[in-house]
Amino acid sequence: MTKRALVVGATGIQGSAVAEQLVGDGWTVFGLARTPGEQDGVTPVAADLLDPDTLGAALAGIDPTHVFLTTWLRKDTEAENIRVNAAMVRNLLDALRPAGSVEHVALVTGLKHYLGPFEAYGKGTLPKTPFREDQGRLDVANFYYAQEDVVFAAAKRDGFGWSVHRPHTVIGKAVGNAMNMGTTLAVYAAICRETGRPFRFPGSKVQWESLTDMTDARQLAAQAVWAAVTPEARNEDFNVVNGDVFRWSWMWSRIAGWFGIEAEEFDGTERPLAEQMKDDAEVWSDMAARHGLAEADLARLVSPWHTDADLGRPIEVVTDMSKSRRMGFTGYVATDAAFFDLFERLRADKLIPAS
Repeated sequence: MTKRALVVGATGIQGSAVAEQLVGDGWTVFGLARTPGEQDGVTPVAADLLDPDTLGAALAGIDPTHVFLTTWLRKDTEAENIRVNAAMVRNLLDALRPAGSVEHVALVTGLKHYLGPFEAYGKGTLPKTPFREDQGRLDVANFYYAQEDVVFAAAKRDGFGWSVHRPHTVIGKAVGNAMNMGTTLAVYAAICRETGRPFRFPGSKVQWESLTDMTDARQLAAQAVWAAVTPEARNEDFNVVNGDVFRWSWMWSRIAGWFGIEAEEFDGTERPLAEQMKDDAEVWSDMAARHGLAEADLARLVSPWHTDADLGRPIEVVTDMSKSRRMGFTGYVATDAAFFDLFERLRADKLIPAS
């Protein structure tokens, strides 16, 4: 029987990678978004998960066997994050329930499961690194936990299996994404090269010196699809990172070298990108005109607040992947190669200058 996938958030960094993986594996793929884009092999579904009255009609006849949830909305408070993001998942699963077709739901969350939500990020009593799935939840309100609970309740009610996937910072391509470190750093490096400004590490001394890891969007996609069809992975939660570790003191020079610029030696002073790039909208607009770039709106490409949050953390962040490895998932990506591949794609799509 043909596997039919519904990818929710199909235009984002995570969802677009999941959709591409599924298409390549021969699935029938539907991509749900409020404003769907064109994706090879993906049938677009326009829907608003906060409008349950219209969801049923939008999903009529799709009858997915597998659902991949890769979307969320950021609100001003964690209480609002919980209310809105739990409602989105609940509304979707309620709308799919009458067809009775769903066999598996994959939910993508992240390491804020271990680090805490934005309001308490990296504060209080945190589990020791490397983070492992059996460390459980923090004693703090977190919309990731609320999303999980909605999925768990619906799975128990309707009899489908589930998997939860927790990536670290994701490297991937998407325009208009709220959390996009790879493209943010690419644009920042391009501006530094164009203007002659120093390429300065924006984060903390701890992040500069400590070990860390990241997640290529295609590694996340591969694990999510693997879990969806692997009986041993049913009803399990999984960390997912590339499989290597690095220090930003090494990676910063690697990124600078790719762009042909020098990395300024970090002197221990935090210089957040939100401050460094606060006046760069006009700089980027001018660069876009000179180089014929596809996107002149800096705000649609960069997310300095998110990059600052990650690179400014006062603690080491390393993630253990032993659980999925033991079950047979053996994917691996070198993180510097993941960055370089993204930069090549950004150049090819005229989102950053060629030179």
